[in-house]
Order: sequence, then C-alpha cells, then structure tokens
Amino acid sequence: MKTFLLCLMVCVSSGCSTLSKMKTDPTREQGLRLARTGDIGAEVNRLALPLILQKQTPGLVVGVLLPDGQTRVYSYGVTGEPDGGKVTGSTLFAVASVSKGFLAEITTLIVQKNVFQWNETLETLLPLNTPLSRDARKITLLQLVTHTSGLPRQMMTTEMLGGVVQYLFTGDNFYHALDRHSLVDYLADFSAPQDLSPRYSNIGYGLLDYILELRTGKKVETLLAENITGPLKLTHTGYQAPMLPGYAQRALGHAGDQPKFIRRGSQVPDWHFSSLMIGAAGLYTNADDLLTYANAHLYPTGDRALDNALRDSLRVRYARSSEAAANGWIVDEVGNQNITYQVGFIGGFSSYIGLDTRHKTAVVVLQNSFNWTNNIGHKVLQRMGEAIDSKNDYDKNSDDVTHKSLNHEALHFH
Repeated sequence: MKTFLLCLMVCVSSGCSTLSKMKTDPTREQGLRLARTGDIGAEVNRLALPLILQKQTPGLVVGVLLPDGQTRVYSYGVTGEPDGGKVTGSTLFAVASVSKGFLAEITTLIVQKNVFQWNETLETLLPLNTPLSRDARKITLLQLVTHTSGLPRQMMTTEMLGGVVQYLFTGDNFYHALDRHSLVDYLADFSAPQDLSPRYSNIGYGLLDYILELRTGKKVETLLAENITGPLKLTHTGYQAPMLPGYAQRALGHAGDQPKFIRRGSQVPDWHFSSLMIGAAGLYTNADDLLTYANAHLYPTGDRALDNALRDSLRVRYARSSEAAANGWIVDEVGNQNITYQVGFIGGFSSYIGLDTRHKTAVVVLQNSFNWTNNIGHKVLQRMGEAIDSKNDYDKNSDDVTHKSLNHEALHFH
C-alpha cells in the first residue's frame, strides 16, 4: 500500500521537474535558422500552434524577453472551452510551483535583512518544545529553500491517498490534508535519507511558509506584496486571485495528462489553498507580470536590496550535472546553453519561466491544461542562445562557410 501510494502521488503531484523532463533541440539547426531570419514569432508559432491544433490545451501564452530588454507576447486559443474569450498577456493563470520561486526570494531578502540565517535549523526556527525527530532538528533554512532537506514530496497518509483518488475522478485539490498540525506531527518521526541531494518537497516549502510567518509575524500575502510584487509593480500577481484585476476573465483549468479519469479538454475546478500550501503553490499571475519579474533578475531595478536578493537566488547552491539547485530555481545545460528555470503543474494548468543569464533573455509559457510536455520555453531559449552565439561566431570567423548564410542584422530579433 505504501509503495502504491507513493507512485500515485508522484504521478499526479504538481511542480515535478524530473517527471516533466523537457525535450530540447538535438542539433543547432533551429538556432541557425533563427540566426538567419531573426523571426522569434515564427519559432514560437512552430512550437505553440501544434498544441492548440491538437487540442492539447485550450489556451497558451508565450512571453519572450529579448536581449535588448524588449518583450514579445504571443497568445493562442481561449480562456476556456467551449466559449471562453481569447487569452492575452494580461490573462491570469494559476502557476502552481512557480510560486515557490517567489517564496524562496522572499526568504532570501529576509535573510539579507538578518532576520534569519541560512544555517539556522528547525530546532530554532519552529516554536520552542516542538516535537522534532533527531533528523528533523538538523534541517536548515537553506535546505528547505533548495529542496535538500531530505523531506519527501508530501506525507504518505491514508487521508492524502483518499484525496489523490478523488482528484483522479473530480479534479479537486488533494492538499487539504496538509496543515500545520499534521506536518508537525510528521516531523516528530521524520527519518532523513542518507543522500541529501535535491529532492522536490512540497512539505519543505510548506514549512518555509510557516517559518516566515512565525519569524516575521506577517502572512505570506503581506510578505509577497512588501518584498516582490510591490517593488516590481506586479499588479496582476498574488495569492488571492479574486482580488486581482481581470479575475473574471481568467484562464480556466482543463484536464490534460491529469486527472486521469477526466476527458482531456474538460474543465476542472480551481484549486484554493489555505495554510501551508499558499506560498508553495497558490500564486496567480500573467505573462506580462512574469516578464517584468524575469527582467528584474537580469537588469537592475533601482532597488539594491532586491537586486542583490534576486541575483543571489540564481546562484547554484547544490552543483550537479543535471538539475543543479539554486534558491527555488533549477539550473541545467540545454544544448550549449545554461538555463535557469522553474516549472509548475496544478489542477488544470502548466507553467514555465526560464532565464538565460548569459544572453539576458527569458521565456514564460502559461497553459490552461495540465500537460507534462512543456518544451516550448526550453526550446525558445535554446534557439535564441544558439542564434546569438552563431552571430558571435560569424564575427570571429567571417570566412567560415557555416556562417556565410547568416544575416548579421537579423539578430535584432523581431
């Protein structure tokens, strides 16, 4: 039963980077094509239109941050079936575990204010006399942020199993069983694995939400507004979706690869979080705001403390050849490019945000269907990087036959 429960939970849980392993271009051919044409829109169309035509998702938005700081937004499909309005860059989507990046960066800012220390452990972070196992007492704040605490994705309980089974048939949120009381009880008997390499954990980020409130005396909604959305003027980003502009015209979630027993393309319920999972998975936002957020990681905002925290959040804390861990971000080699990214899967939504810090580009992809296949962001970033590198190669090797067909001016992407 325990093994079955674990497999079932992993198969339907949100925000798993490993399960959503994204395909990338095996050669430089597409990047060289972009170098010749400079037509970003054509590349996005090639990747996005098939998902709409094959009814993989009712709606899809792709936002692109270009090397010069300009943005492009490409929208496809509708907010809902059968009669939704057209999606745009301002359409609200649930972004699931992309929320964790915001929570990690709130934590980073607060650490820089000396409210926390990265090496503080649960023994001092949680209330005095909280019953903690020997292994739980040793978990540090930094381990929670980087998914290296050894905590599992979620607790394997019969109550959680019941929620997961119900989700498969109804699409309802199955995280209601995860609250502070049950989590503290779980920590009393927690036994860490020997290998503390990154292991995706909703429990860890639920703890982070709880710890932030304990230490600051503020709810995560307030911390988000004070530290991220306020300074960056992200007016369409927040945990309380009904309070956001455009909520009535939001994208509605639809069944895709999950839930298994609901027909693909059918509308599924919105997920509403309380307590621990708000900061971990409860964010709503849109492509326009996420492009502003991405830009703030690559260019100065004018707020030195925020700039320092956002740059620090991208720093690899646990290096490895695949899926290195930063603060809420994953860092991977994609072809010849180094990409820093996050993914989210929840209810009827899939989300992606990726940064190429070397070329100062970014891509946001939002879908209103649960699709494990989420390749667009990686491929667009890869092709832009390859195109820019090809231009640089052209400048260095203008006699090289490989580069003679490149349009030197085309790299002013359009």
